Amino acid sequence: MPQSDDNTPAAREAAAGVPKPRSEEGSPLIRFDKVVKRYGDNTVLDHLDFSVQPGQRVSLIGPSGSGKTTILRLLMTLEHVTDGVIWVNGDPLSHEYKGTDLVKAGEQHQREVRKKIGMVFQQFNLFPNMTVRRNITESPIHTLGVSRDEADQRAAELLDMVGLKERIDAHPTQLSGGQQQRVAIARALAMRPEILLLDEVTSALDPELVAGVLDVLREIARTTDITMLSVTHEMQFAKDVSHRVLMFDKGKIVEEGPPDQIFGAPAEDRTREFLHAVLEG
Repeated sequence: MPQSDDNTPAAREAAAGVPKPRSEEGSPLIRFDKVVKRYGDNTVLDHLDFSVQPGQRVSLIGPSGSGKTTILRLLMTLEHVTDGVIWVNGDPLSHEYKGTDLVKAGEQHQREVRKKIGMVFQQFNLFPNMTVRRNITESPIHTLGVSRDEADQRAAELLDMVGLKERIDAHPTQLSGGQQQRVAIARALAMRPEILLLDEVTSALDPELVAGVLDVLREIARTTDITMLSVTHEMQFAKDVSHRVLMFDKGKIVEEGPPDQIFGAPAEDRTREFLHAVLEG
């Protein structure tokens, strides 16, 4: 059933005093302009156009292989566009200007624009030979140039937020999967990104550990104005935190709208089929 008007993310945030995202008419923080991604003859993203406003939380849903994770990997420059342009905060990410010409971006340009973006992966990707402290502090020290004292203080604050302050000197092998993923979230936030990308962050966890990680992300969504782009099969999480939900299939957006519309009264048959399979299967 559709959510009541006083139980949507926007209504809950208004009551809690959380800043609203900028209007759709403002300048987008992320913009995909006719983006194509192919692997050989396989087209993963097909002339994709979409944008995300500053402060928006957008969930990408759809079947495996529909192009959702590729979007995040393109934003992190782990993959490169076949055609089209990706923009981040008004700057081209996939391209750069040479004079007045827009050409494929070099690594230095991409690295500079990518500083605005943090990502939490399906696998935790923590360095096993480093303590939790060092996993969180090394990038801010060496990439952002912050002092070790400042990085340590930030790490302690973030670990407190994710409920792991007492494990700051533990090694990843001493932590559960859920704890490692919470450390990975803290590590991404330590870089003070404008954009947080979440790629199926609970898919590698045992079922009993999922709730703890999602609760941390709900709290981040509730208490900050960070822009979030999440690929997820956790439909309740998408309902709880999203301003917009995009349904993907075969590299295209099939349907998009607020969560009460997408989950309560989807307009497209493909969306209804997918949600039935996920929620009832």
